[in-house]
Amino acid sequence: MAYIEGFVVPVPQAKKDEYLELARKSAPMFRDCGATRIVECWGDDLMKGEHTDFYGAVKAEEGENVVFSWIEYPDKATRDEAYKKIEEHPDAQMMQEMPFDGKRIIFSGFAPIFDTAGELA
Repeated sequence: MAYIEGFVVPVPQAKKDEYLELARKSAPMFRDCGATRIVECWGDDLMKGEHTDFYGAVKAEEGENVVFSWIEYPDKATRDEAYKKIEEHPDAQMMQEMPFDGKRIIFSGFAPIFDTAGELA
C-alpha cells in the first residue's frame, strides 16, 4: 500500500503564487525521486477551533493561510530512499528559498489504514 508524507504549512496570502510556482517546479524532482502523486491544497474553509486548529498548529500569523499537502510514494522504503535522492538531486537548491517560514512547517510520514481507492491495510 502507498505511503504518505503529509505537510501543513503557513503561507502568506500575498505569496500564494510564489508557493504554487515552487510546488510546480519541485514536483518533477519529487517524481524523479520516487513520488507517484503530489497534492497541494490552499486553505479555503478553515475552522477556528476553541482549543486547536490548523492556524494554531503552524502558528499562522495575520495575513497567512494554511496549506495542507501530501506526497504519495509506492511504499515507505521508496519514501525513505527519496530523502537521500532529493539531497543529491540537481534541482534541490530551489528548496533553499521558500515563500514561507520553514520553521513552522509540520511534516511526517503516514501509513494508510483505510483508503476507498485501494485495499484495506
